[in-house]
Amino acid sequence: MAVNKVYPDTNSALAGVLRDGMTIMSGGFGLCGIPAALIEAIRASGVTGLTVISNNAGIDDAGLGLLLATRQISKMISSYVGENATFARQYLAGELEIEFNPQGTLAERIRAGGAGIPAFYTATGAGTQIAEGKETKVFDGRAYVMERGLVADLAVIHAWKADPEGNLIYRKTARNFNPIMATAAKVTVVEVEDLVEPGQIDPDHIVTPGIFVDRIVHLATVDKRIEQRTVRKRY
Repeated sequence: MAVNKVYPDTNSALAGVLRDGMTIMSGGFGLCGIPAALIEAIRASGVTGLTVISNNAGIDDAGLGLLLATRQISKMISSYVGENATFARQYLAGELEIEFNPQGTLAERIRAGGAGIPAFYTATGAGTQIAEGKETKVFDGRAYVMERGLVADLAVIHAWKADPEGNLIYRKTARNFNPIMATAAKVTVVEVEDLVEPGQIDPDHIVTPGIFVDRIVHLATVDKRIEQRTVRKRY
């Protein structure tokens, strides 16, 4: 029997899930593939004290920058945050806790959490500030740092195409972080651009199987912002 996981809007898709002090994974890379509509719904809910796991923190007026502006985020677990002045101000003022990660380490921590792996060793960061306070071991003459897997109460992600059972396809760079986050949270809510009927997605094309998806919202329109617009010089 087919399962319909589709909700009429972002607010209803997050109803009963959000609470103060929870940990949220937010997919995408830069402004590409971010769950922008779901982030706006989180902002409207007013929940506070959030720990957010995301590669980056959006920009001042888009993505997770919206939640920073309203001070709903108390801690970020991230890799790159260089495009957000609000982030920098709050961090330097001691108002925001940050757990920085090398980008590959962050991705592997999320993947490990989704796979049920509590910890792993990586050479990345050994001998640097990243390793401070962490267990280290030497394997084959090389130092490795133990990193913990990451899990969350909620993952909000963006996909290009889905069916009502939650089988997902991503488009190009928008695939970054979304698939692994879908596996590493107690509840996964996805916003999609194109919702198709069951059976219309080739099984060989599915990236995230529906078993990992709990709720879906179909976006009527999608505002795709460009973080840094550059053009080639005309000759």
